[in-house]
Amino acid sequence: MFRNLEAEQARSGLTNQRVADKIGISRSSYEHKKKTGKFYLSEIFKLCELFNCEFLYLFAKDAA
Repeated sequence: MFRNLEAEQARSGLTNQRVADKIGISRSSYEHKKKTGKFYLSEIFKLCELFNCEFLYLFAKDAA
């Protein structure tokens, strides 16, 4: 769903498990949230900090 989130994760060489660990959730929750976009605000802040990206970039939706 979020192409830039996927790209930043790949650039950083982080697995879904590692990202989930860093933001304090399970791997399966992280994978589900990447599909649905239903992150908590605290998780969004942690992801933006982890990837050193602005919210609007990191969570830009794919053009349909």
